[in-house]
Amino acid sequence: MKLELFAHPFSSYCQKVLIALREKGLDFELRLLGPDQTDTAAEFARLWPLQRMPLLRAGEAVLMESTVIIEWLDLQHPDTPRLLPADLQAALQVRLFDRLFDQYVMTPMQKLVLDCLRPADQRDAYGLAEAHALLEKTYAWLDSQLPEAGWAAGGRFSLADCAAAPSLFYADWVHEIPAAHPKLRAYRQRLLAHPPVARAVDEGRPFRSWFPPGAPDRD
Repeated sequence: MKLELFAHPFSSYCQKVLIALREKGLDFELRLLGPDQTDTAAEFARLWPLQRMPLLRAGEAVLMESTVIIEWLDLQHPDTPRLLPADLQAALQVRLFDRLFDQYVMTPMQKLVLDCLRPADQRDAYGLAEAHALLEKTYAWLDSQLPEAGWAAGGRFSLADCAAAPSLFYADWVHEIPAAHPKLRAYRQRLLAHPPVARAVDEGRPFRSWFPPGAPDRD
């Protein structure tokens, strides 16, 4: 079954699925969504009127939302490395970290990024302060929960790490992880060294000038 991923390599949620596809060793076609791909964009809009990346098409199946896509890949390709444990109790822990990285790291990070696109007189100072505070709290909690080595939910690389990689990658650019959280800083570095993550970062590298707050000269 042919897999087509409608995505852009600089998008954090698209990177989440790209990492999963590479971790599972699956072949797919990247249907690039960008300002010059008008035909692809029109097809994407027909498939998903909300037009939120990424979207995966596999034959007649059309999947939206990164977590749903990754869980579907696990169901359809059980002979590839699992990103959710077969044990239901262990899978709950993976899902907890997945939701935490999406909601409490990715969401405030995007708040800080997107606010830079607003006119100066419409910037949301209160919302920005809330986003920074949430990242501070989440960083501290993660540092208290993460193992000294390995992956977020223990054991093998999982859905949780697919979510963690792009969220921590970009969040550290807008609200740097303090030195007081060494386990979280070390975990981010392990993620960036993991081959599917490193490839996702490299594929997004040509688009760093698009990062509204300005990309730092690192990573």
